[in-house]
Amino acid sequence: MAVYFISDLHLEPGRPAMAQGFVHYLQNLQDADALYILGDFFEVWMGDDFDHPFVSAIKEALRSLSDSGTRLFLMHGNRDFLLGQAFCRQTGATLLDDPTVIPLANEPVLLMHGDSLCTRDVEYMKVRQMFRSPAWQQDFLSKPLEERIAFARQVRSESQSGQQMKSSEIMDVTPEEVDREMDQAGVTTLIHGHTHRPDDHRWMHNGRELRRLVLGDWSDNSGWMIRWSEESGLQLSQFTF
Repeated sequence: MAVYFISDLHLEPGRPAMAQGFVHYLQNLQDADALYILGDFFEVWMGDDFDHPFVSAIKEALRSLSDSGTRLFLMHGNRDFLLGQAFCRQTGATLLDDPTVIPLANEPVLLMHGDSLCTRDVEYMKVRQMFRSPAWQQDFLSKPLEERIAFARQVRSESQSGQQMKSSEIMDVTPEEVDREMDQAGVTTLIHGHTHRPDDHRWMHNGRELRRLVLGDWSDNSGWMIRWSEESGLQLSQFTF
């Protein structure tokens, strides 16, 4: 049996090809003991009360996977941090904290979305703190769905404009923050997404070799995943639909 990790699909109704590719991907996870989705599964999520045929199809595909015996785990990203327990009940998923440590072959592995590692983006970190506040979320979810959707469109437009003004270094992880998080968790391996810079990094820190595997974002015809098995260990790969 194998364990799979994916992130940054940014699913939305306007990109049906990617959604179809994702459903096909799930249908072919024949050896999956578990699937971990590490954030930004949806391009935007305004609450579990959002109803749309596109969302229903995704829920059905996830439910089919979990009903088949594959354990399904979800982690919030910076786009879908309002995914809640209702969505998890409907799909058979378990919502994970960010960060979370899991065992793979008795070795601890740290899982994160990755946005909290980008500490040089000071402006974003302030916004992140507000959006992740339980009080802010409770107040936001109490508003009418139409108002929430309008707010999301405005934030998305401002975010896209702001990113054009930021350097690539600011939008990537801060190496010192990576070391700190891994030291605090007591791990030598970290898996995350968010940055859209897929790679398998290895370096030395305090006499230990550390490893950071970064998942890539999906497109209309391809995706990124990490597959783990006892025979092959952790392997990062890109695949086409």
